[in-house]
Amino acid sequence: MTGAPAEPPVRWYRQVSGRQWKAMFAAWVGYLLDGFDFVLITLVLTEIADEFDLSTAQAASLVSGAFVTRWLGGAVLGALGDRYGRRAAMVTSILLYSLGTFACGFAWDYTSLFVARLVIGTGMAGEYSASATYVLESWPARLRNRASGFLISGYAGGTILAAELYKWVVPHWGWRWMFYLGVAPVLVALWVRRALPEAADWSAAVDTRRARPNPFRPLFTGRLRAGVNTALAAAASAALFCVFTPVGAGLRWPLSVLAAGALLAFAAQLGGPGGRVLYVALTATVFCAFLYSWPIQALLPTYLKTELGYAPAEVTDAMFYAGFGTMAGCWLAGFVGDRIGTRRAYAVTLAASLAFVFPVFAVRDAPVALGVLLFFLLALSQGISGVLPRYIAGHFPVETRAASLGFVYNTGALGGAVAPVLGAHLAEGMSLGRALAVLTFGLTVVVIVLVGADVPRRLARWAGGPETGDHLVPSRPLSVPPDTVEDRTEPRGP
Repeated sequence: MTGAPAEPPVRWYRQVSGRQWKAMFAAWVGYLLDGFDFVLITLVLTEIADEFDLSTAQAASLVSGAFVTRWLGGAVLGALGDRYGRRAAMVTSILLYSLGTFACGFAWDYTSLFVARLVIGTGMAGEYSASATYVLESWPARLRNRASGFLISGYAGGTILAAELYKWVVPHWGWRWMFYLGVAPVLVALWVRRALPEAADWSAAVDTRRARPNPFRPLFTGRLRAGVNTALAAAASAALFCVFTPVGAGLRWPLSVLAAGALLAFAAQLGGPGGRVLYVALTATVFCAFLYSWPIQALLPTYLKTELGYAPAEVTDAMFYAGFGTMAGCWLAGFVGDRIGTRRAYAVTLAASLAFVFPVFAVRDAPVALGVLLFFLLALSQGISGVLPRYIAGHFPVETRAASLGFVYNTGALGGAVAPVLGAHLAEGMSLGRALAVLTFGLTVVVIVLVGADVPRRLARWAGGPETGDHLVPSRPLSVPPDTVEDRTEPRGP
């Protein structure tokens, strides 16, 4: 007598409910518009410099301006998400960066535009932590690498959308209209606030503990500590402002050390006795990740125009290959991460990208071949950043996850501001293409070791920290009853 035939495995996309897909779509659109708003300044920088009569250094500082407030925005809006809900933090961050972008269109001089860029930096930092935690805590645990990859792909989509609109908007209406379009995310924010449920994990945690967490409590326990930390925040902000603007000319190294010391002090306090090493090590890992990825993101157009002599249309084509490669890589990273694990996917994919680094900068007179190589390099190297939120967030419990992710990621993101400068300095002794290849290859190897060998968690254990597993893979999901099989660490079907 034969048994009943086995039921076919449930396809992964059918394991995600309609509400979870809705949560993903809302966060993805927010992140797409985040990418759109952030790259606008790079597209219209020459037009702005001409109208306001800015020097090269002043114009470049407008790009870096968003980094001055990223660390603060990531921490504050992340804490808002931990205390009042992921949805509230998403809405606030979208409002900040969209209204900041809209204000750029009304700027009357360098100072007013720089202030608007500070607001954009604050909002985009909060968008990363709020959207990432919202989606990760809304989707089934076994599919959270996929959720992370899908979400981050929205940023690449935003850069492609901005580049396409630039060709049509600026020649007809001028650079200000690109920023006026940046108010569109406000409509998304209103829809998010009205239509979406709160993240399941956060809601369950608050219901269980009947208290709202306060991630900043370690920074303000006592008048003396509160005063010292307020002074440190002011010092870090002032130092970063001077570093990224012409104000700090001649003092950038001591100011950078001051800012780094203040931020590391915050990391140590937020991590507490058992977690300070983990905080610092994760921040260093993200910093290195930006160092390997941002030289190409920031200087690739310059390399194509100066060393290869590409026309603007050829540069645009190459950037489209790169953008779609990053987007496809984010999707790939999510599937691979769910199949073999986040850390292993990160290390294996980055290792595969090394095969394309030097060939990209060896091709000269073959635009199509260069585009194909760029597609694969960006898919494997920058595309894996699609699971970076999943990797970082898994180190932290739900009570402090948004603030921790926001602070660690956005402080480490300062590597994105350092990378172009470092690449330019290396190019003083060699060609720009070779400098970019050396920097990308070397820092990629460093990140492979840090992530693949689980260095942050190993250092935390060595320093006496508690043994911690992956907080995003609970033995039983917080949001479902014990007899439900909605979440497991491994997928049941393809």
